[in-house]
Amino acid sequence: MNQTTDTDASADLGGLLVLLLKGVLYQDGDARRWAHLLQLQNRVRDYVAVLGLELILDEAEGYAFLRSRQEETTEADNNPNQELPRLITRRQLSFPVSLLLALLRKKLAECDAGGGDTRLVLTRDDLVELLRLFLPDSSNEAKLVDQIERHISKVVELGFLRQLKSGDSKAPPSYEVRRIIKAFVDAQWLSAFDARLEDYRRLLAAQDENNG
Repeated sequence: MNQTTDTDASADLGGLLVLLLKGVLYQDGDARRWAHLLQLQNRVRDYVAVLGLELILDEAEGYAFLRSRQEETTEADNNPNQELPRLITRRQLSFPVSLLLALLRKKLAECDAGGGDTRLVLTRDDLVELLRLFLPDSSNEAKLVDQIERHISKVVELGFLRQLKSGDSKAPPSYEVRRIIKAFVDAQWLSAFDARLEDYRRLLAAQDENNG
């Protein structure tokens, strides 16, 4: 490999690391960077391992991201003095946001089982109705919808929903469920989904009483 090629590869590696430290890399979002990641993934894994991170790459679903290494987390729990500085921040989610993520994951599983379109697109109204069923009853419809829209915005911010562009400014927004949600809400979690929903319902009701 000549010096120019070495320099290009280093530049590609550096660019990939910056992108991955900032968030998720999607194949459909940056095909060129995705191709570079497939070529350089072993070097990326070696580099981020030094930082206590691991590369999660799903070539079939077309996404990649970094997370703290499981073994590092376990060791740190046993000996806090050995813990590396945490580069990937853990986020505490509210009950409604956690519930919406679970419901979206279930909808994606149903979509996959149907064998139809690999993309799951839901309107704002679809999401409102999806979540409304599990929220405490409210006499103020507008306030309830506003609350749900804030939960939707949070899920968009987390990267599990992507708002789609629309030519009709008066139409309710539509969202694509990003398939990376499968990496965070797994099949084992879904197997106990019905029981979890009942837990969420009780917790949300209690939370609503406390806020009231």
